[in-house]
Amino acid sequence: MRDSIIAFAALAAASSATGPIAAAEENKPTIVLVHGAFADSSSWDGVTNLLLKSGYPVVAVANPLRSVSSDAGYVASVVESIDGPVVLVGHSYGGAVISAAANGAENVKSLVYVAAFAPEAGESAADLSGKFPGGTLGEALAAPVKLADGNVDLYIDQAKFHGQFAQDIPAEQAVLMAAGQRPITEAALTESAGEPAWKALPSWFVYGEADKNIPAQALGWMAERAQSKGTVAVDGASHVVMVSHPDKVAEIIEQAAAN
Repeated sequence: MRDSIIAFAALAAASSATGPIAAAEENKPTIVLVHGAFADSSSWDGVTNLLLKSGYPVVAVANPLRSVSSDAGYVASVVESIDGPVVLVGHSYGGAVISAAANGAENVKSLVYVAAFAPEAGESAADLSGKFPGGTLGEALAAPVKLADGNVDLYIDQAKFHGQFAQDIPAEQAVLMAAGQRPITEAALTESAGEPAWKALPSWFVYGEADKNIPAQALGWMAERAQSKGTVAVDGASHVVMVSHPDKVAEIIEQAAAN
């Protein structure tokens, strides 16, 4: 699976358009997409395609998945390099990253959590995963890979990837995603969050009712706590709701962009 670092938006369409249409496209915020653990930036391809067709500039960031603080610093640098307003979107662990990255970023206008963690200060992804019953990620992990710095990388067992992570997409597609999955350090999942940006910025949430990584009950609870401006729970959708239902995810991102 390719791991594109940056996917840019419809510059050709914007440059060839004239008059009110061009002005409208130029005024649209840039959508910055941040993937989570066990995925890569290509997991946003379906959503990116729809956003580009709607005239939004898009940047799909290659999240390092090393620690919340360092990953957030990297995403914040990408956001800082963008002229104009930004809608920051995070999937899964990427939610913790955008919650930190948006702090102090004056051009971030809204946040979108896609089957994502929205931690309070002091909480970790691991804490939130176990807050409500139903999550089975721990049972699906492969043997950890030991790193030279003493940390470990975590992967989902490829044989269990489809059923655990992406049960609502074709098996052939899940096999490719499993082979190309990006690992996350155990330290990143247990790192406590700082003050979250969702307390200061409007946020939107979308997730699958059949999520096995983060129980739907936990996702709904986080959305309510963050006083979500709009929440969509997709019936039967897995943890990779942006892959299986890109239309629903793109729609709520566009709602956040229009706010």
